[in-house]
Amino acid sequence: MHFYRPPRPIAAMTFDLDDTLYDNYPVIARTTKESHAALQAHHPALKDYSVEQYQQVRQRLLLAEPEIYHDVSEWRRRAVEQSMLDVGLAPAQAADGSREVMSVFAEWRSKITISDENHATLAALAERIPLVAITNGNAEPHLFGLDKYFQFILRAGPDGRAKPYQDMYHTAAERLNLAPERILHVGDDLTTDVAGAVRCGMQACWINLRGGNLMHIDDARLLPTLEISQLASLTALL
Repeated sequence: MHFYRPPRPIAAMTFDLDDTLYDNYPVIARTTKESHAALQAHHPALKDYSVEQYQQVRQRLLLAEPEIYHDVSEWRRRAVEQSMLDVGLAPAQAADGSREVMSVFAEWRSKITISDENHATLAALAERIPLVAITNGNAEPHLFGLDKYFQFILRAGPDGRAKPYQDMYHTAAERLNLAPERILHVGDDLTTDVAGAVRCGMQACWINLRGGNLMHIDDARLLPTLEISQLASLTALL
């Protein structure tokens, strides 16, 4: 544990999900593979539809509607729907097909295993203070046993713009009825989690799970309150 700023009393903690509480890289790789296979299997016209073609559709959507970035599930659904339209499916077929492919995506997206140590840490923290999840992603914590630790879960799209925008940070403070400086946000990303939390007045904890050096990372725009290398270190703060 390394402190970069003087810590203040902590009355609640908010947590990023992906790559903070579990390794999200293999989850996304597997989910992308399975959901793209479902897209290709949906109709003969899509049998040879490539990942590159799909990514091009996503980029077109983002250029046309930049705000779609804030809701990754809807962005993905719209990209699947547009891919189906591009190969000649009727609008109603594409709309129904996009929902079918997204159901496959959702099934794989939340096949996540949480370590016993992280379960124990979150349980111990939740006994002492309120915990909240704030995510830009679309994993469903109730499907992998994390929801029981959180007072509530805020998700980019339905609950505001994606981090590092301050929407969800402010919502968390308001719902907890706490001043932002009494909340510690914990996350792996130096922009969305650290800079986003610090700019809205929260304390920030960078969880450095890959042995990075904060002094040599270009993305280190704002110093966190502290740095840890394992979640269990948080119990020493209370």
